[in-house]
Amino acid sequence: MSIDKDIKQRSFKSEYQKAIVNLIFTYNWTTEQLKQVLEEGGLTMQQFNILRILRGSETPLSTLQIRDRMLDKMSDTSRIVDRLVLKELVKKTGCTTDKRLVDVTITPKGLSVLEKLDGHEDEMENILKSLSEAEAKTFNKLLDKIRQSH
Repeated sequence: MSIDKDIKQRSFKSEYQKAIVNLIFTYNWTTEQLKQVLEEGGLTMQQFNILRILRGSETPLSTLQIRDRMLDKMSDTSRIVDRLVLKELVKKTGCTTDKRLVDVTITPKGLSVLEKLDGHEDEMENILKSLSEAEAKTFNKLLDKIRQSH
């Protein structure tokens, strides 16, 4: 279905305006699809993102380093990390090189939650199942180009 029909709008000022609205609408739609998968692990999108970042790091990270790598740059990383600590999915320890910072690492319990969610990777990828691999590659290039324009 086209964006015009999905949001019941007859026309747009330009194709650029339509593309922006379509991007926002599609972002919200995909986020909702992913939230359903993450709810099974009891995680928010930001918590999942932090666990994913920590699992991919070979060394502990400070909350500042985590924030630099997050998809959602507006999130309160320290608060989200504290919630993950309460769930025992990450742990914080004093940074050995800078006493003003804390090191954050993923716990075995956090790794276990991610491993369960890894079983849903196909489900998450199915959100884009209507695209061929070549179309997905082109789509990625277009999205990168949009971000690089500013």
